[in-house]
Amino acid sequence: MHTFILPLAYHSMVKPGMKILGINASPKGDKSQTHRLVMGVLEGARQAGADVTFIDICALDIHYCTACGTCYAKGECVFDDDYPMLLAKMLDADGIVLGSPNYINAVTAQLKTMLDRMADVVHCQSFAGKYGCSVCTAGGSYADEVADYLNMALLNFGATTVGKAAVLVGANPDAIVGGEKQAKELGRRLADAIRTKWVDPAQEEHHTERKEYFKRMVSFNKDLWTHEYEYWKGRGEF
Repeated sequence: MHTFILPLAYHSMVKPGMKILGINASPKGDKSQTHRLVMGVLEGARQAGADVTFIDICALDIHYCTACGTCYAKGECVFDDDYPMLLAKMLDADGIVLGSPNYINAVTAQLKTMLDRMADVVHCQSFAGKYGCSVCTAGGSYADEVADYLNMALLNFGATTVGKAAVLVGANPDAIVGGEKQAKELGRRLADAIRTKWVDPAQEEHHTERKEYFKRMVSFNKDLWTHEYEYWKGRGEF
């Protein structure tokens, strides 16, 4: 086990290869049911040969986005917090697992704060070529919907998603046991997708549409969003 700069990060002891990052957004930490699902995905991926990392996002210092546009213009943020390090971990990963409990039919505030800081990632489609999946736990409802929301976020960042694990634990606490099995299978599926460079035609169509949309938007704002314009230009898109 290795310790990174990011608090509560876990790195598997396997030969570096495909890298999969799991992010748990439950404030209960390792006592949370969502933690069990995220770790289940990572364990399945590890068994499939992946190098896995776990991060408790609630242990990080991430400020609210103020929509100042500095990331569009300069590719950096005005805040000196843990977000740039977390983003670097995500950009370095081949696969990303997002996990959150259902808080009032949505993700936790800690995860939403991270997602709101990722507008530059959306504009640049920075997760293109990456794969992801999501997990959610809930007392009695909306676990599926929250997991779908997280997968849509990954899709809009440019990643290809491979599925979800959504578990209702309110009426049946033992449901988490079956959920962990589902999560491990999801992790194996994620690793296989990365290894085989799996393509889903429907998601590819979405990626193509989003790429063209953001290229047009960035080009229109090129005098203001200089970083993003140079990014796309550097990729030969302008």
